[in-house]
Amino acid sequence: MHQKVIKIHKSDNVLVALVNLNKGESIHCDGERIELLDTIPAKHKVFTKSMKIGEKVIMYGVTVGTVQLDLSAGSLMTVSNTRHAADPYLYRNRKFQWTPPDVSKYRGRTFKGYRRSDGRYGTANYWLFIPTVFCENRNLDVIREALHNELGYSVTEQYKSFTRHLVNAYRSGKELDSREDFIDLGPSKSSRLFSNIDGIKFLNHAGGCGGTRQDAETLGRLLAAYCDHPNVAGITVLSLGCQNLQVSDMLQYLNERNPGFDKPLLIFEQQESKSEPELVREAIRKTFLHLIEANKTERQEAPLSALCIGVKCGGSDGFSGISANPAVGHCSDLLVALGGSVLLAEFPELCGAEQELIDRSVDEPTANKFISLMTDYSKLAQRAGSGFHMNPSPGNIKDGLITDAIKSAGACKKGGTSPVVNVLDYTEPATRPGLSLVCTPGNDVEATTGKAASGATLILFTTGLGTPTGNPVCPIIKISTNTKLARKMADIIDIDAGSIIEGEKSIEEVGEEILEYVIKAASGEVLPKAVLLNQDDFIPWKRGVSL
Repeated sequence: MHQKVIKIHKSDNVLVALVNLNKGESIHCDGERIELLDTIPAKHKVFTKSMKIGEKVIMYGVTVGTVQLDLSAGSLMTVSNTRHAADPYLYRNRKFQWTPPDVSKYRGRTFKGYRRSDGRYGTANYWLFIPTVFCENRNLDVIREALHNELGYSVTEQYKSFTRHLVNAYRSGKELDSREDFIDLGPSKSSRLFSNIDGIKFLNHAGGCGGTRQDAETLGRLLAAYCDHPNVAGITVLSLGCQNLQVSDMLQYLNERNPGFDKPLLIFEQQESKSEPELVREAIRKTFLHLIEANKTERQEAPLSALCIGVKCGGSDGFSGISANPAVGHCSDLLVALGGSVLLAEFPELCGAEQELIDRSVDEPTANKFISLMTDYSKLAQRAGSGFHMNPSPGNIKDGLITDAIKSAGACKKGGTSPVVNVLDYTEPATRPGLSLVCTPGNDVEATTGKAASGATLILFTTGLGTPTGNPVCPIIKISTNTKLARKMADIIDIDAGSIIEGEKSIEEVGEEILEYVIKAASGEVLPKAVLLNQDDFIPWKRGVSL
């Protein structure tokens, strides 16, 4: 019979409903019978014992809230009776012991990546267009349409065909059929002029001028990080000329990041050009010549230790922390044991899980850097009249994530159980193998944008509600927490972890399936749905309050 509820940690005083439970129904926990006083929707929580006002709610073995009124066992957890709470944290001089998973079956395994001159390997080979200021966005749009259409990278042809169908039907007086079926997800690799160029990407943004000089510097360091990304073969930069973010500043940040940077970098400044059409034509012409050269690069065998994987969750639900996230966490542990790198970000979604991560830090400076970044971030949010407790979205709450600490305790599972080897501020590069923490908001696109800046060459993205997030230079792999979502939104989901909830597979089995998919995606043997759909989301973080 399908398991109805799960107790995640032995010290928890709530259970997670795996199926819809009716009021008056009985469940069992630790040998005791509990009669349900409320209807408990799947993904939501039920109290296992009577609680008094102010008592701590424990889930995942940590404090995730306090009750706001007296409750009886069998009551449903809601935003009315439970408020976010988390235990204080500090550095404790403890030696963390980690037992890596058995990775003997993966020894000697490789993926086929693009080797860069500094020895790093990309999982894709992209040409990048960058504006130093929002004034150049229109020129980028013009170039995108020209290059994507003529070089075989456009994914809009199916929609153009559909629109033509509607136009022709309207002109001929036929009935308009809005149910026209088209399932093509984009051009095939064979339709491209350059078979070894996986895409031409454009980093449109709203910055570079106005705002503060600090905003311009942060943007400049972010763009420099994308230029230096292992998945990028070359870059075309468009500048107006008078903006806050000068080309010379971006080049300085690039040199600080990688003094040996040697990729093709084409720079065009509009105020030095004779006309806008000439600027656009020259940018296209010179880029085309360099694409010919970049296309000569081919994939070659690379060790799995060369992988740098970001882990992210978005559109999370009450199953995230017990299916997809821990499965990704097991995959993370496998990669770390193989010498690879894993990046865990979203600092507002680590609230309540701080002590565990501090205790897993390899040394005191690493722990203290994490404490400092978390404390400063939290104070910034509080000064704005907000706080980490306001992180859960309406969708999160509706599907069982009642407090930020519940969301965070489940989100933390994506990082597995390995030691924290480094803590990176926004745009800092990952330089050590193992698990690193990256300071970003929880916001899906701001977080994935930041993870790519720190060097992630693939991102594992779990979701319980469904989200179409992608990234221009870092392929994103979507993993559903439940099978219903995987079937409903099959156009965006790559892997279904719902089999864990159904009791069909273990966390470890799904974690290994994820790693196998990672190896194929890193080799270009499979294309994640976000890549097929050209979901190239890019939002720089201004370092203000963003949850």
